[in-house]
Amino acid sequence: MSGPAGTPAIDGARLLGRIRRLGTVGALPGGGVCRLALGDADRAGRDLLVRWMEELGLAVSVDAIGNIWGIRAGREDGPPVMLGSHIDSVATGGLYDGALGVLAGLEVCAALDDAGRVTRRPLAVAAFTNEEGARFAPDMMGSGVHQGALDLEEMLAVVGIDGAVLGAELDRIGYRGAVPVRSLTPAAFLELHVEQGPVLEREGLRIGAVTGVQGISWTEFTLHGQSNHAGTTPMAMRRDAGCAAARIALEARAIADDLGPPQVATVGVTELSPGLVNVVPERAKLTVDLRNTDDAVLKAAEARLMAAAEAHAAAEGCRLESRRLARFAPVEFDAALVARVEAAAAARGLPARRMPSGAGHDAQMFAPNCPTAMIFVPSAGGISHNIAEHTGADDLVAGAGVLLDVALELLEAAE
Repeated sequence: MSGPAGTPAIDGARLLGRIRRLGTVGALPGGGVCRLALGDADRAGRDLLVRWMEELGLAVSVDAIGNIWGIRAGREDGPPVMLGSHIDSVATGGLYDGALGVLAGLEVCAALDDAGRVTRRPLAVAAFTNEEGARFAPDMMGSGVHQGALDLEEMLAVVGIDGAVLGAELDRIGYRGAVPVRSLTPAAFLELHVEQGPVLEREGLRIGAVTGVQGISWTEFTLHGQSNHAGTTPMAMRRDAGCAAARIALEARAIADDLGPPQVATVGVTELSPGLVNVVPERAKLTVDLRNTDDAVLKAAEARLMAAAEAHAAAEGCRLESRRLARFAPVEFDAALVARVEAAAAARGLPARRMPSGAGHDAQMFAPNCPTAMIFVPSAGGISHNIAEHTGADDLVAGAGVLLDVALELLEAAE
């Protein structure tokens, strides 16, 4: 193979065109997308992504949890530099969450091709299965299995919110690959992502050099009480599962308020049964999402929540069941790679800052095992997981440019 040729450059129109085209897959009225993991729209998105990878001459493979890889050969064999994210979405997702990181990876490959550039190391572009966890819990599943943080067989047996089994859905859409899940070991991992928060826009900055990802704890609580007549049952004689659930939800908010930033708490799912206006609920289910950058504080929040849940259930005469849906400790990204992101932004004249990520990302699964970093670009209004999610075209292209610069340094670096 020949050595380095011209200087690669991002083609903004090509990148934005791919983002718009993928945004038509699973499109929602009014904007945004619904590409729940391993559904029909996810399959169509995967098919489109694979086609684009093949058009770029990448060697495409799919592993046993459905992760997709496209590899651009280097002058030498060896572990590739990996760029990637995900293309699945929440039920009311935007065009950029996850998709930007995957499609910017393709654009880096295309830019290298345009410049006739053959890099020393191989370059891999990855799309990971079920990053969102919106249909199958936990989130970051494909990257977690790939990096050994989650067990393959356990994940294949996970039952989704619609009763579907993950392994069966992989088979149904044709994306249970034959490649072993840990067969591809990267030399480094980079993920470009929209911030999904308001900080960069508020401070007038273009790039976030992400220092790490806060810890995440998801718990599902189910309370069993007794259904009864809403008019004839005295308050003191009720076993109201809905009331106990509401008190747990308020406790989650109180924990975040008392601990203060960066602690956050979210009750994302609530269900009451039988769900009738004039019947005391006999069953209630809710989920609580706790996050903090400090694992000791996160553990304290979890302990307080559990103690409160037990107390509120007992006070209402309800039986409590709890189930952990996900638990990921906080991670720190590679300091030298974070500094490279900062330097690349400065070299392009892009105002930047170091910042932690409040959301979970595939990158956090790689951080314990190889040099890892993330690049953030601003989210308009701090809005994400919403059809109104938006990042300006200039910021999308700028982020891809920083990704290209850092990737190219890694691709040509000596051992």
